[in-house]
Amino acid sequence: MTAGDLLVVGLDLDTGRHVHIEDRPIDQWRALGYGHRESLVCAACFLGLDGVTVGTRVPLIPRGRIGGARRHHFAHPPHMAPPGGHHPETLWHLEAKAQLERWARSLPNVTEVRQEQWIPGRERRADVHVRLADGSRLALEAQSSLITDSLWRQRHRDYAAAGIRDIWFMRPGAALPHVLLAEQSAVCILDLADRQVRVPWGQPHPRTDRWWESEDLSRYALHHPPCTGDDLHEETVPLAQLGLDGGGLVLSEELEHKLAAEHQDILHKAAEARRQAEQDNQRAHQLAARASHHRAHLSQTPPSRPAGQAARPVRRAVPSRRRCAVCGGRLADVLVRYGAHISIRTADGWVDCLDQPCAAPRPKPAPAAPAPHAA
Repeated sequence: MTAGDLLVVGLDLDTGRHVHIEDRPIDQWRALGYGHRESLVCAACFLGLDGVTVGTRVPLIPRGRIGGARRHHFAHPPHMAPPGGHHPETLWHLEAKAQLERWARSLPNVTEVRQEQWIPGRERRADVHVRLADGSRLALEAQSSLITDSLWRQRHRDYAAAGIRDIWFMRPGAALPHVLLAEQSAVCILDLADRQVRVPWGQPHPRTDRWWESEDLSRYALHHPPCTGDDLHEETVPLAQLGLDGGGLVLSEELEHKLAAEHQDILHKAAEARRQAEQDNQRAHQLAARASHHRAHLSQTPPSRPAGQAARPVRRAVPSRRRCAVCGGRLADVLVRYGAHISIRTADGWVDCLDQPCAAPRPKPAPAAPAPHAA
């Protein structure tokens, strides 16, 4: 079974509507197809697509059997398909419109669905036009190939001017237009064979310095719709689980719960990062204040001298900013601004040098033993 077999769309001449093999029992389609009534014809041939004359009636053969390995489908009779067959994009577009029409008709808040409906003023014709019970109007666009940014903007502006919200369904394998992501427009990838939709989400953005202060924290978790330049993550759901409202596409409850969980998780992580930053800042201020206090204490304490020794001027060396004001040890670059160590190693282990009353004088190294004389 080829992809073309699965995508052949029928046209019921009695109703004038595009039809799918699953719309009726296969025995009913056989009664309308090739060799019988022949009111079931190929929609692509009738529309004159892929070089076929407009109005060409090619009756279809419904194929497949209950329990068979091959899925039920419409097919052209032998030697009655156009030379080379229909283009895959042509067949996908026809079938996509048919599936989107059936899906929209199944939704409880939809009152009217039409394919190839002109908008007021006839500036644009929607693939599938939908009217909701609240009066909102939507255009479901089935896009089989990459659309340019300028052409998309023209369509989008025409729909917006007519008060219509457009929703785009892309063919699998077609590149997503960057303009859709830039405009935060609803976009899906429609898999016709499985009747599923892949919804692109944006991967979490890299966390920058003080990221928790951003206005939109959801960007640091999986988010929908994705942003321009995002690495994409796809969530797959049956088309039947999606919905429509005046705002456009409605995600399934499962996807909504997952989005909410992602958002709550990043809010929790942001609160933790904010608390940690406040604690670090408070600790830094405390260290700076204690270091300043010790520097003031050392500068005001006069040096001791033996009894009876006359006082003499003392030349105080200006301490290096790179040495601890308490213990005199060398400071790492990160501690220079505080002027003191956070902790030092002693014989009893690590202690906070700022907790010591003053720096104990360092013992002078013992003189080296004299070298033995040569015999």
